[in-house]
Amino acid sequence: MKTYLLGYDLGSSSVKAALLDAATGKTLATATAPRQEMEILSPRPDQAEQHPNDWWRHVKAATHSILKESRANPAHIKAIGIAYQMHGLVVTDRQGNVLRPAIIWCDSRAVETGNRAFRQLGEMYCIERLLNSPGNFTASKLRWVQENEPHIYEKIFKAMLPGDYLAMRLTGTINTTVSGLSEAILWDYRKNTVPERLLDFYKIDPGLLPETVPTFAVQGRLTQTAADELGLKQGTPVAYRAGDQPNNAFSLNVLHPGEAAATAGTSGVVYVVTDKPVADRLARVNTFVHVNHRPEQPRLGVLLCINGTGIMNSWLRKNLGLNHQVPDYQILNELAASVPPGSEGLMVLPFGNGAERVLQNRNIGASIHGLNLNRHTINHLSRAVQEGIVFALGYGFEVLKELGAATQIIRAGTANMFLSEIFCKAFANITGARLYLYNTDGASGAARGAGIGAGIFSNSEEAHRHLYCVKQYEPESRLAEAYTRAYHSWKQKLLQQLSDQ
Repeated sequence: MKTYLLGYDLGSSSVKAALLDAATGKTLATATAPRQEMEILSPRPDQAEQHPNDWWRHVKAATHSILKESRANPAHIKAIGIAYQMHGLVVTDRQGNVLRPAIIWCDSRAVETGNRAFRQLGEMYCIERLLNSPGNFTASKLRWVQENEPHIYEKIFKAMLPGDYLAMRLTGTINTTVSGLSEAILWDYRKNTVPERLLDFYKIDPGLLPETVPTFAVQGRLTQTAADELGLKQGTPVAYRAGDQPNNAFSLNVLHPGEAAATAGTSGVVYVVTDKPVADRLARVNTFVHVNHRPEQPRLGVLLCINGTGIMNSWLRKNLGLNHQVPDYQILNELAASVPPGSEGLMVLPFGNGAERVLQNRNIGASIHGLNLNRHTINHLSRAVQEGIVFALGYGFEVLKELGAATQIIRAGTANMFLSEIFCKAFANITGARLYLYNTDGASGAARGAGIGAGIFSNSEEAHRHLYCVKQYEPESRLAEAYTRAYHSWKQKLLQQLSDQ
């Protein structure tokens, strides 16, 4: 009997799906829906929303594509895993109807709500008990709805993360995980429970929060309705759920203190695992519960996030159409390769996708600097965008060093901007870390997680036995010097812009 595992990765740009053979580790099929990036609605400046029903539509499209490509018998799919965009808010009524568009991770409307809570609850309480400022996270977004849309708030039965919503659509059951509560800033690390003081301050009824289930466990089973829509078998267990960054780390077998993972999709992240509570009093980086955390054996993830990463490169791709043909990313990489490191003085600050945590929740927008109309071309801009993204990650990496959470080895999947040679070389030389790329992605990681949760794999080692490194990059002295010079100029421009605000 064949045993297949299905993983979903619900992002803000697309839904990715992967079907794995549990015995061989071979990926039988992958799918992405839609083909172009999903729309992010912005009804007002600093707001970012998506319709959860659109997520479900793309989950269905990706599943149908997977089944068509693989010709797999749905009865052979023994478990489903979910990875999802973190920090979003989905609110539903008692019948499971969505009450408003989801407020997603890069929405900035609740920044001041969180700042006010940080001041009034007290910095010591927030840092010691929550390990974070309430910031612009899910709890603060729920409070914003309460204050600004009371007619909606009064109808809420449950407040969920995007992955919780997808699990509900699959299983008909509403639940969440401790890792999920921590990313919402709804976890008290000292008491190992939801933070009563924060809920009281925000006047949030604890009953609005779903019950928790383990990250690796049967969390529900596919309903007949969902099975009919997806073309899968009723009763298939959903056996794993994690936010995209903890899941990315899991997909790379990054589970132990000192290990680190990176992604460069719509946003860019460096995620370092630790066994000690790490809190940044300036809230530039954030700490969450990792997928393999246990109170008696803590595993926490220190997360550096740059909102304006792949979305900056995507903006460039969309807006450099020649004869109405939009260049793909490979063309951008080829254009960038013709320009030396440093882009001959052209600089891009990629901070145009909402409030940036590493800039203390300021939104300074994206900007281009040093443009010489007689010298610089599209080629220079293509390279300056990639370098600007790496420099932003390097700026955040300095914060990780300051907190003692930096690392000398970083793992990433062969996906998104890590498909670019220029990006990878710049990343290794700016961080000073060795970069290892592996044959995995978020959807594959979710499938492997489901294998553990359903008992098909006995542990992480068995789940990752077919994981291998496909390429590595190390700092090179010549490139490091060139990138360091360019980074210092870039950083000076960033600091100047921050001081001008």
